[in-house]
Amino acid sequence: MALNVVLVEPEIPQNTGNIGRTCVATGSVLHLVKPLGFEVTDKYLKRAGMDYWKDLEVHYYENLEEFLKIHQDKEMFFLSTKSKKNHTEIAYPDNAFLLFGKESKGLPEDLLLKNFDRCVRIPMLGNTRSLNLSNSVAIAVYEYYRQKNFEGLREVSEYFGN
Repeated sequence: MALNVVLVEPEIPQNTGNIGRTCVATGSVLHLVKPLGFEVTDKYLKRAGMDYWKDLEVHYYENLEEFLKIHQDKEMFFLSTKSKKNHTEIAYPDNAFLLFGKESKGLPEDLLLKNFDRCVRIPMLGNTRSLNLSNSVAIAVYEYYRQKNFEGLREVSEYFGN
């Protein structure tokens, strides 16, 4: 029932590190679509992901076309400020793929137009252009797991040994 988080051409290593940490915390799989705006060995990526990066299941793709070809039969949802449908209005299937675009431009418009019925947005006030990418991923990931009653995620009482 693992969620798949897909970052298309991420530009900021700290965001990707934070997203990797969120993926480890939730058992989600991270997919990185090149070109990346940083090296995976980047100190900022490691600092943001801290020591969690070694526990992360991460897959790399040379470009968006390769990713789409490999996963063409999967259920994908495209997060964009250009959608009218809120992220909470979707009943996410198990093993869904949530795609996020690069920080400066989002997902390619042609991809959004081809998949408009599967585009979703996180609601914001009209004068806000967008949220930080790592915040957006966290919001969407936890909505997915909320719909699954947080199945598979560790309860706080287990952490404290109760």
